[in-house]
Amino acid sequence: MIQTFAFYLFAVLMIASAVLVITARNPVHSVLWLILAFFNAAGLMVLVGAEFIAMLLVIVYVGAVAVLFLFVVMMLDIDFAELRAGFIRNFPLGIAIALVLLAELVLGIGAYRAGEIVLGTPTGAAAPLIGAGNTESLGALLYSKYLFLFEATGLVLLVAMVGAIVLTLRERDGAHRGHQNIGKQVRRKPDEATVMKRPTIGEGIDL
Repeated sequence: MIQTFAFYLFAVLMIASAVLVITARNPVHSVLWLILAFFNAAGLMVLVGAEFIAMLLVIVYVGAVAVLFLFVVMMLDIDFAELRAGFIRNFPLGIAIALVLLAELVLGIGAYRAGEIVLGTPTGAAAPLIGAGNTESLGALLYSKYLFLFEATGLVLLVAMVGAIVLTLRERDGAHRGHQNIGKQVRRKPDEATVMKRPTIGEGIDL
């Protein structure tokens, strides 16, 4: 009874927050509703026994992706009047795409229930460990049968991280590296300082 109530609670909140993501006028509010949708999706995953997927949703999507979206949206100089005009202009296209996706979903579920789609049968290779949870069984499978692929994925991520660092620290002719000279800053006179009062958003200055 409690599990059924929790399922419907998480499902209703997730659908409502997903609708508010695309209908909210303020992009910051949209990102906040998206975070709520991720949390409710994680709750549904916990109810079906996929706690590892639930942790991924909270750690990766909420802790990294959604927070990054939030900071990017807050730092942008967004013209809300133009944004609303674009929303109204593209609303028919959005409705058409939503109807196409809904039709595909209904056809897929109908074909599965009619027996026209046969899902693969388990081979036993990914059978859970006796007395182990979902996360422990998945970890045992990753570090045994799929160890090489798991290590290769980690190597790809390491190369991407090192490449980003190398590209950032690369020497460029005439580029300002942004290093601070503390002694020069201390010896600076007031008439040598550059003071910005009420700067315009999105515009810089020439030093």
